[in-house]
Amino acid sequence: MVLKRLSLSLFLGFLLTSLIVPSSIARFVVEKNSLRITSPDKIKGTYDSAIGNFGIPQYGGSMAGAVVYPKDNKKGCKEFDGFGISFQSKPGALPTFVLVDRGDCFFALKVWNAQKVGASAVLVADDMEEALITMDTPEEDVSSAKYIENITIPSALIEKSFGETLKKSLSNGDMVNVNLDWREAVPHPDDRVEYELWTTSNDECGVKCDMLMEFVKDFRGAAQILEKGGYTQFTPHYITWYCPQAFTLSRQCKSQCINHGTYCAPDPEQDFSSGYDGKDVVLENLRQLCVFKVANETKKPWVWWNYVTDFQIRCPMKEKRYNKECADAVIKSLGLDAKKIDKCMGDPNADSDNPVLKEEQNAQVGKGSRGDVTILPTLVVNNRQYRGKLEKGAVLKAICSGFEETTEPAVCLSGDVETNECLDNNGGCWQDKTANITACRDTFRGRVCECPLVDGVQFKGDGYSHCEVSGSGRCKINNGGCWHESRDGHAFSACLDVDGGKCQCPPGFKGDGVKSCVDVDECKERKACQCPACSCKNTWGSYECSCSGDLLYIRDHDTCISKSGTEVRSAWAAVWVILLGLAMAGGGGYLIYKYRLRSYMDSEIRAIMAQYMPLDSQAEVPNHVHDERT
Repeated sequence: MVLKRLSLSLFLGFLLTSLIVPSSIARFVVEKNSLRITSPDKIKGTYDSAIGNFGIPQYGGSMAGAVVYPKDNKKGCKEFDGFGISFQSKPGALPTFVLVDRGDCFFALKVWNAQKVGASAVLVADDMEEALITMDTPEEDVSSAKYIENITIPSALIEKSFGETLKKSLSNGDMVNVNLDWREAVPHPDDRVEYELWTTSNDECGVKCDMLMEFVKDFRGAAQILEKGGYTQFTPHYITWYCPQAFTLSRQCKSQCINHGTYCAPDPEQDFSSGYDGKDVVLENLRQLCVFKVANETKKPWVWWNYVTDFQIRCPMKEKRYNKECADAVIKSLGLDAKKIDKCMGDPNADSDNPVLKEEQNAQVGKGSRGDVTILPTLVVNNRQYRGKLEKGAVLKAICSGFEETTEPAVCLSGDVETNECLDNNGGCWQDKTANITACRDTFRGRVCECPLVDGVQFKGDGYSHCEVSGSGRCKINNGGCWHESRDGHAFSACLDVDGGKCQCPPGFKGDGVKSCVDVDECKERKACQCPACSCKNTWGSYECSCSGDLLYIRDHDTCISKSGTEVRSAWAAVWVILLGLAMAGGGGYLIYKYRLRSYMDSEIRAIMAQYMPLDSQAEVPNHVHDERT
């Protein structure tokens, strides 16, 4: 049996009115691991222990430690710091396994208090002689949610008699060494692991549902790589109840059930008068089952993880979007066949069995070594119920322990999972194929749909159905989403990168600026080229205007002027330029002539005078005439 189960809290209203009952008589199987005493010799041997449904059991491995029974705070309900107790093992010593007594507080709180002061594992001794039970987490205690999430050590419940044996040995001063072994906790018959997750689409059922949703998002990437590689075969399941025949026409059954009380779920808010009804949860559970079946038919069963994650993000109850319209949008974004899914769901108002949900009710009943499914969520690996925290690393370790030795895939040996979901249907996210831009971003935890930042330009939107450019520089990215077109070497764009950006048709066009801009016929609408002598011809984005006769069109003034007037002015200008040039040339020639004439006259005068008297610049000329008398 189990200590707590989902029906106790979620169906409180139903149990009070005795309207809804489980679909079968429960047969509980407690998942066990082997506890072996290695010393002292007088108690050496192997004993059973029930794996706690929180913390992280070492599936596929074992752990050795020394048992310690505290002198104070024996039940572990108070913090050990207050008693000056520490379980931190010394360097080189075995890890400490703390033994505490059952009672007075939640199992999880005992383990948390021991973990905080250094315990490596916790053994809880039962306080009555009974068959072992599963230690579960408190379902409605919101204050415990944080510490439950942070529990990372394994724990196990042991029988009262075995607990007394351990206490007696410790009181005698014996060193009690224990080996916890999880290697056979999960069967490992072959090279493929089959596992299933019992879940719900209800996101308002408290702490456990919050942890479940977080796990699905976290584990999606690992699950998909295992499934795509053919290493695992995964199947999702959903728990349903039925309403007793005598009450099928009651208001409660009608609001919480479909198919005339055959398949029911608890009211999400536990308030029949407001919010969503249980039948809304049943319908979405059924839809998620059909998503898996349709995806499985297309050989892509892993798409279920994308749908469930996206539905959780896009269609939460808190935002009043938990409905068929939102679900259909997610289905469309993932490229699934909505008609096949609707056909699979069938008629919820029919007074007959629904084949899909009937199969789920039958699957709840335990078979072979697996007990009935009563705890939500429940993970089953190779037909053995997993116990421990629903955390990616712990679950991956449990699944990997289900492979036959030496057949484990590489993911089990590396601890790293790499996948790129954006390559398949763009991950169901928004994309602009023209600009080659996508909102799909692949991460270790799976893909996320977030509007991107491209070349410094931020896109804004939900990332699934739309993303729009915003801010400065938006026109650089696909023209800011505005209209643009090119013809005959001319290009026009409606994008304006001012005032936060907007789309406005450029001059010569009219339209919304986003989807279309149509050429304005300036000639027909008489917006230009309207002077009496003008002749207008429309062009794409502009116009051409010509004038009759010898007239010339002036565009700025939208008028025609005489070409001859301009020609006369041009001729006179040319004449004046020539005359000015001639005058300058004549003046220059005169100056040159005058300079050369003067230089010539100076040289002539100097030559004449040199015959009669010496000049300063000449030396005295010797006399070569001889006197005849000598």
